[in-house]
Amino acid sequence: MSAELACTYAALILSDDGVDISGDKIASLLKAANVDVEPFWPGLFAGALKNCNVSELISNISSGVGAGPSAAGGAAAGGAAEEAKEEEKKPESSSESDDDMGFDMFG
Repeated sequence: MSAELACTYAALILSDDGVDISGDKIASLLKAANVDVEPFWPGLFAGALKNCNVSELISNISSGVGAGPSAAGGAAAGGAAEEAKEEEKKPESSSESDDDMGFDMFG
């Protein structure tokens, strides 16, 4: 098990029990689980989560924050595909042809 994953689980356990997340508590939980990590990991996780409400963070993870733009992006992409089909159907007029203007890529 990686150190990051172990510290994440320890922080989730502490949060679920309603205990404040600190480096010492994460370290003691990891020691009780017989998981060896570098000594800086528990303090790093505790510092990163000190101003976060972990329970609220987990419960709001699927609040639909990104749902609007992705749905709108799909509709815009569908509209662009229809426009591209319409443009393909238009016949090329002789004034738009490169041969009429004297441009030739290979000659």
